[in-house]
Amino acid sequence: MSRRAAHGKVILFGEHAVVYGVPALAVGIDRGAWAEATDRSQAGSVMHVRGWDVTVTDAPDDDAPPLARAFTDLLAATREAQRAAGAAPVAAVSVEAEADLPPGGGLGCSAALGVAVARALDPSALPEAIAARVDVWERVFHGNPSGIDAAVSALGGCVHFTRSAEGAPEIERVRVPVSLHLAVGHSGQSSSTKSMVESVARMRERRPETTQRTFDAIHTLVKNARLAIADGDLRAIGQLLDLNQMLLSGLFVSTPEIEQMCGTARSNGALGAKLTGAGGGGCVVALVESAAAGEAVLAAWKSEGFDGFAATVKADVENVLELLAKRTSTLVTAESP
Repeated sequence: MSRRAAHGKVILFGEHAVVYGVPALAVGIDRGAWAEATDRSQAGSVMHVRGWDVTVTDAPDDDAPPLARAFTDLLAATREAQRAAGAAPVAAVSVEAEADLPPGGGLGCSAALGVAVARALDPSALPEAIAARVDVWERVFHGNPSGIDAAVSALGGCVHFTRSAEGAPEIERVRVPVSLHLAVGHSGQSSSTKSMVESVARMRERRPETTQRTFDAIHTLVKNARLAIADGDLRAIGQLLDLNQMLLSGLFVSTPEIEQMCGTARSNGALGAKLTGAGGGGCVVALVESAAAGEAVLAAWKSEGFDGFAATVKADVENVLELLAKRTSTLVTAESP
């Protein structure tokens, strides 16, 4: 079977509030994951994740490691969907996979890996179907995921995402008329989406009115950001990023390191910066006017001990997929024995 790729993601606006029905805006980036599945003569399926040097088996056991349970659940969801469509379910397979994203960084590492594996298991499935199947994978790691990571990982481009009261996602494409140049930096701290979502839920229980006002403000901000992105108004997008960071800080999901990185990015030419993902660590995203401006932000972060990389979001999703395919192909070639 051929190698299948998936996007990493950056949430530009709306994290945490998205869990409670507020829309979010996210983009697929040119880093992510790949996977390849081959038929296996022995009973049972197996998956090896390169880089992590982890191998798991199809093991329907609650005591199995999370990655093994996620792999097992994804296999079951794939087979169920194939049977429902009148197709022969995938048999025992050996999956080789790789993720080019920091785990716990808020960049959708688990979703990208899940989407890549799901595509390798069923290459003919549509992106929307893949995203739906990966929900079972994501639930193992994140408990009650919004679904945005899997949707963006499967679809790429810029996505306006809403989770309805019933939990079903509503996904709309957002036109990106000009390239969005991003600098993405890692705080050096891993972040648990599950624990941070639970933290916000506890705050919502203790201070429902205050939390709802924050969610309402984020909702308004997302509406304005969608218009700014469609208009290609980079300065407005940057200002809205800063406002979103302020609101997230009020939910106590930021950290001193994140605040430092945001400040450093702004003082070195970024139009705006905020945490991306669950917070409590993880990554910061900064919008810059050009690739050169992004390098200046990355250099400033590096001088303070933070790692990062540049990413570009384009309107043409196919171009993003080609970039990702080229990158993963290069990684595989470089790492091959």
